[in-house]
Amino acid sequence: MLRILQIGNKAPYPANDGSSIAIYNMARGFLSNAVQLHLLCINTKKHFKPDADVPEEFRNNTHYHSVYHNTNTSLMGALLNLFSTRSYFVSRFDFRAFELALIDTLKKNEFDIIQLEGVFMGVYLSCIRKHSKAKVVLRAHNIEHYIWNRHALVEKNPLKRAYLKLQNNRLKRFELRVFKECDAIVTITSTDGAELQKLGCFKPNTTCITGVDIAQYQKPLPVQPKPKTVFYFGSMDWLPNSEAVLWFLNHSWEKIHKAVPEARFIVAGRGMPPSFHKLIAPNLLLVENVPDAASFYNQHEVMVVPLWSGSGIRIKIIEGMAYGKAIVSTSIGAEGIAYTDQKNILIADNAEDFSKAVIELLKKPVVRMELETRASEFAALEFDNTKVVSSLIAFYTHLIHA
Repeated sequence: MLRILQIGNKAPYPANDGSSIAIYNMARGFLSNAVQLHLLCINTKKHFKPDADVPEEFRNNTHYHSVYHNTNTSLMGALLNLFSTRSYFVSRFDFRAFELALIDTLKKNEFDIIQLEGVFMGVYLSCIRKHSKAKVVLRAHNIEHYIWNRHALVEKNPLKRAYLKLQNNRLKRFELRVFKECDAIVTITSTDGAELQKLGCFKPNTTCITGVDIAQYQKPLPVQPKPKTVFYFGSMDWLPNSEAVLWFLNHSWEKIHKAVPEARFIVAGRGMPPSFHKLIAPNLLLVENVPDAASFYNQHEVMVVPLWSGSGIRIKIIEGMAYGKAIVSTSIGAEGIAYTDQKNILIADNAEDFSKAVIELLKKPVVRMELETRASEFAALEFDNTKVVSSLIAFYTHLIHA
């Protein structure tokens, strides 16, 4: 039986955003493949989730342990960091209480694999090496310095832009060092795997998408459908998501609304930028808190993913397909998914094509329902969590015996 310690910078339950879904579903996949699992995570102030809310079965089976810490940024913290050589993005996750919990876990247990959920947990590499002989694997949810470089490029304030560039240079050095010091890397897309080689990283690596429990996603729900609805669902405090919504509103929504006047556009997700509340667009609805994702997906008709930047995979597309939604996405948005355009998703890489695709799905229910069926079938074949994680376990088994 494989013994794995999974450590992350966010509490995974409830799994209500991309990274927590990735951590939680991976843990569930490990358990369904008979892995002896320990899950240790930082429970941040920003995304605090009470341990008492975690299902008892999951808590017991994963030996779940979270350590609270305020990782929020602050002006004082940002200024003081200028006198350091470390990335402020990274240093916020390095604190003594978590290190002590990690040491205690490593002293009491032997592990074959220690999986870092994201590069920020690389701050504990030296601690892990000191107290464990396990293979250390980075599960790279994204290539982080690519994303923060994007933040710097679009920042209009020159002082903030200079600060972001400084911090991103530090982050890049840290990230490349973690790539070098880990025993292997797991990417969520093959595109990110190719990028690692461009960055000079040739460690053993594999690609493992985020799987889902298909049976849970495809349960029928007694919800009232909301016809002629278009929706975007994601963490709105992530720059690529907010940019995607603004692009859609500026380049496609007016044309769609003229063609289908009764259509409504729903933007849902936590961390809604204050500026969004000032947006003026016909039939636009903002939903900051979605209490039940399954009901939300099942109520609305057409899912749009007009992303133009970012790294990693859009877990919301995986979820959308699992829920059997008709999805229109850019190529970048659907990156990492082995889709077939026009069969289980519609791909559009300019405003004209994007608008036409959405209009067709709104006007032709038969076309929409056919796409929904094929998306659901594709998800069942490609995203089943137990199957997805079993391939990763095979990679780990080979790694520890190499």
